[in-house]
Formats: sequence, C-alpha cells, structure tokens
Amino acid sequence: MITVCRLEDLPMGESVRIDTTPPIAVFNADGELYAVDDTCTHQDASLSEGWLEGCLVECPLHAASFDLRTGKPTCLPARRPVRTHRVSVEDGVVHVHLTIEEGTAA
Repeated sequence: MITVCRLEDLPMGESVRIDTTPPIAVFNADGELYAVDDTCTHQDASLSEGWLEGCLVECPLHAASFDLRTGKPTCLPARRPVRTHRVSVEDGVVHVHLTIEEGTAA
C-alpha cells in the first residue's frame, strides 16, 4: 500500500503522480478516486498531465483516451489498456494498493 496524499489535497478534476516504478497517476473524477499506471501505452507520455473528463483521461501527446475504471483505451492510437490499481481512503488519507498481476489488486 502506498500513501498518496490527504484527500483534501486532491480536489475534483485533479490528479497526482506517484513516482514509483512504474509511475502511477491518481485521479479524482467527480469525487471518485482512480489509480492507473501513469504512462500511456501508445507512447511515453504522462497521463497525470492529460485532460480529465468524467471517468476518461486523454493522453496529452496523441489524444488517446482511457477509461479510468477499467484502464481500457476508448480510442486510437492506444490499443493496449493501462493497469488499474485499487484506491482507498483511511482517516482522510488516500492510499493506492498496487496491482501485482493483471486483474489482481494487492
């Protein structure tokens, strides 16, 4: 489990990048928290620097879009999903639970 920040430090519509290996982006999409690997699967670009609309994040480099709930790309040029991670909030602190294998959260 990785401690990210206090919940009040991640306002709606914003994201934060965690410098792990690989880096992870945590998003507050309309009050719901999501975490995905931060690097676009099409080309090396930080999704935390992308545009958030609802549960979708658009890559800032080539406009590939990903569903934060599933990690699946919603349009080209991305074809492969980004890995998703479970997020929890305990005592006002946001935590990410790293996914060890595809589809399995720690």
